[in-house]
Amino acid sequence: MSTREQDDQRNPLLEKVAMMETLKQIDNVLIVVSGKGGVGKSTVATNLALSLSLKGFKTGILDVDIHGPSVPKLLNLNNKIPEVKNKEITPIIYPPDLKVMSMGFLLQGTNQAVIWRGPLKYNMIKDFIAHVKWGKLDYLVVDCPPGTGDEPLSVAQLLKEKAHAVIVTTPQHVATIDVAKCITFCRHLDLPMAGIIENMSGFVCPHCGQTVDIFSRGGGKILADEYNVPFLGSIPLDPDIAKSGDEERPYVHYYPQTATAKVFEEIVAKIAEIRVEGQKDPVAGTTTTPNGGGKIAVPTTDGKLCAHFGHCETFAIFETSDSGTILGETHVDPPPHEPGLLPEWLSSQGVSCVLAGGMGSRAKELFTEKGVHVVTGAQGDNPRNIVEDYLKGALETGANACDH
Repeated sequence: MSTREQDDQRNPLLEKVAMMETLKQIDNVLIVVSGKGGVGKSTVATNLALSLSLKGFKTGILDVDIHGPSVPKLLNLNNKIPEVKNKEITPIIYPPDLKVMSMGFLLQGTNQAVIWRGPLKYNMIKDFIAHVKWGKLDYLVVDCPPGTGDEPLSVAQLLKEKAHAVIVTTPQHVATIDVAKCITFCRHLDLPMAGIIENMSGFVCPHCGQTVDIFSRGGGKILADEYNVPFLGSIPLDPDIAKSGDEERPYVHYYPQTATAKVFEEIVAKIAEIRVEGQKDPVAGTTTTPNGGGKIAVPTTDGKLCAHFGHCETFAIFETSDSGTILGETHVDPPPHEPGLLPEWLSSQGVSCVLAGGMGSRAKELFTEKGVHVVTGAQGDNPRNIVEDYLKGALETGANACDH
């Protein structure tokens, strides 16, 4: 049957029902994107999915790079063919239990080209979501092709109610320029961002283990700070990562004790916070509605949310009513920065809740001791809008931008 005939037989209502039934079983979606090619996005996506799986999360990875699928090769699954029965596709399993689906499984050979326009790709992506037997998943990781074209747009439109974007870049200026476009893309679509990962951040010498900054370092972190997006971590340029890709042996599975594998673990830990930080609603990707009343503080710089709690210029403090409305707003300069001082000071100001982009673990502990609730990973610029969204239970949160 031709693709056109298949499209003609599609029942929009049945397609919608199938999509809804699938999404009911998926708690969180991570859409992995990059502004340009060559930044190691697929390698990061694959190792991220496998790290989540090895941590005990029920995880699937969907490769929607229709024209250049690479996930099957990275997982040594090139010759696998998924079973199709009653219009349902059974995903391939990478041991022990990572579920995998890719256009690469459907091609007759690695040299076969897919020559499709947008509508065909959109329908295939819908099928990969609605008609693959994903089952119950904590995370579905979606590896998109670079840029902001058909595939990432289709995925974002279909899955954004449960999705956060993970943006992969390298430190060079030319790569970070394109990442800015990814951030604009996400904000235009109201797609929350889990954060930015800087890949190839320094070269790990295979002989002495020292890191040398071949491509410079810190471009992703600078961009995250500039656009007020969480920074998830820096992955070094490790020769073993390239070797593992060539040998089709996933890095975090075969090199679990290395420093680079530990970086993936740290990134996974930050992403997992999205599920629990700020009383996370695992379905909608937002905070639940809090009790009204009391003072809420937001750290700011230049009138916008500051990504780093301890380095803000002022605190915007909002008085709220029991019904969850804002009664008043003041801006207060904090005392000179000293370790452990701000939790004590804000508590003395009568603050009962802090909404922050990022905060260190020790500061969070001190706030807890003072009975002050903390939400990290808050996204947005305007502090008043952030508080209003929090009071409505609609505040979008990503990973803690400053967990140390």
